[in-house]
Amino acid sequence: MTIAAERLAALRAEIAALGVDGFLVPRADEYLGEYVPPSGERLSWLTGFTGSAGLAVVLKDRAAIFTDGRYTTQVRQQVDGNLYEYRHLIEEPAPEWLASTAPGARIGYDPWLHTEAAISRYAGVTMVPLPRNPLDAAWRDRPAPPVAQARVHGPEYAGKDSAAKRAEAAADLKKSGESAAVLADPHSLAWLLNIRGGDLSHTPLALGFALLGDDGGVQVFMDPAKIGPEVRAHLGNAVSVSPREALPGALKALAGRKVRLDPDLTPAWFARALRDAGAHVTPGDDPCRLPRACKNPVEQQGARNAHERDAVAMARFLAWFAREAPQGRLTEVSAAEQLLAFRREVPLFQAESFPAISGAGENGAVVHYRATEESDRPIKPDECYLIDSGAQYLDGTTDITRTLFTGPGPAPQGLRERYTRVLQGHIALAVARFPKGVAGPHLDALARRPLWEAGLDYDHGTGHGVGSFLSVHEGPVAFSRAAKVVALAPGMILSDEPGYYLPGAYGIRIENLLMVQEAAPQPDQVKPFLEFETITFAPYARAMIEVALLTPAERGWIDAYHARVLALLGGKLDAATREWVAEACAPL
Repeated sequence: MTIAAERLAALRAEIAALGVDGFLVPRADEYLGEYVPPSGERLSWLTGFTGSAGLAVVLKDRAAIFTDGRYTTQVRQQVDGNLYEYRHLIEEPAPEWLASTAPGARIGYDPWLHTEAAISRYAGVTMVPLPRNPLDAAWRDRPAPPVAQARVHGPEYAGKDSAAKRAEAAADLKKSGESAAVLADPHSLAWLLNIRGGDLSHTPLALGFALLGDDGGVQVFMDPAKIGPEVRAHLGNAVSVSPREALPGALKALAGRKVRLDPDLTPAWFARALRDAGAHVTPGDDPCRLPRACKNPVEQQGARNAHERDAVAMARFLAWFAREAPQGRLTEVSAAEQLLAFRREVPLFQAESFPAISGAGENGAVVHYRATEESDRPIKPDECYLIDSGAQYLDGTTDITRTLFTGPGPAPQGLRERYTRVLQGHIALAVARFPKGVAGPHLDALARRPLWEAGLDYDHGTGHGVGSFLSVHEGPVAFSRAAKVVALAPGMILSDEPGYYLPGAYGIRIENLLMVQEAAPQPDQVKPFLEFETITFAPYARAMIEVALLTPAERGWIDAYHARVLALLGGKLDAATREWVAEACAPL
């Protein structure tokens, strides 16, 4: 019996002991974030799947794993098809599969790991909140939760002090007649209190929960060992810190009061505990989420500064890669490690913002591929190579993707045509001008049109929000048909990353970050308009551009962008790198 089979059998025994017919195993931990500490890697422990979005449904005699289009290839590489059926998270979701596979079954779930909204989608089965997680009982050597020290995020980076933020959020609650709000998203704690932490490898969070009162006071629930004297002094008297065990008592104290709870961000456990305590739960947006997405002027300038410094590391990497790749001596891991080495020399660098996606040839077609010692593959001459990476700096978070051709020969015609269509979609979004009130889902098609015209598409969103020295994937905005309709607003930062993937052959993705800004008015304009400021600076792959496909406007935009890259970087590079960048940025 394989390890995966043993673990599945152990989980089934624990499920049976709890008297239910099945159990849901999501990718998320109790903070419902994309990235989880080792103690929260339940789905990976059970199935072997390491992607950032997925769900397993375990029944007595069947099991299925659900992933989205980013992981269609990866899940088949990592998860035993003899144990789990492969299902598409969007096209054939778990609620539908369960309703048809196990009608009337009693399906257990951990109320800390799902929102009420998510559980409400399951019809045709009885959903049972369990008093304990059966997987945790089967996971005998589960790591302990992290207890890294929190640290102060100073005003030179935050741009607004915590007291002002708390006052504004409290005013929002008072306006709605609410006494408190549950802050279940650790990003909200980080932003509201101007603190960062080290509980996750790539996102600087101190994991915990909080209650925000209508007087601006905050009760934080996390291991007090994370809060040292400097952070304690920074938080002040209006902020208390208690162990998580104090949370049930704090919720009981809200009996008879209106408490806001964001249904998209909050574990189902909270709503149930509040109702049991006699509180009145009112669904509403986390009061920190939208203000956090709209970066203030200091955060906006910090993002620009971080990207300018990151551009130096990227230029050094691209020049190095152009020299080394045709020799055939590189591997996916060695290339990613060299980029990280360049970034480590950049001032204010803290960590990668996510594990670099370094995929050569067919591995580039795995949208969220991660090279490991086992999968590491040579980067061969005359093939396509995709590098998607980013960094956490004290003043901003970066995320950039470039697709390259290794050479020394010319890129094939078909590859150039598809790369160019992706680039055309990338440009179409970058130059968009749109009225206030427009949301990300309304603009997603702009980036897809050049591919659609050729009967092509990609199975992921076109872009995601990005935090300010926070998560590289930040809500509530995104360029995606599946995203919540939230109007774009000045100061928001989003990625612009259309792609094309040919399984077994190559992947193409091109990504810059865009910052939403007010647009200069036109003579006959009847309403305010917005536009994007491109804040990422790195040359595109000239060897992969089919110039004949470009319109004069697209060609002019690329030349102007490359001129900006050269002007920005020229004086910051060594002679050899500067010479390469000048050639890469020459007019088409």
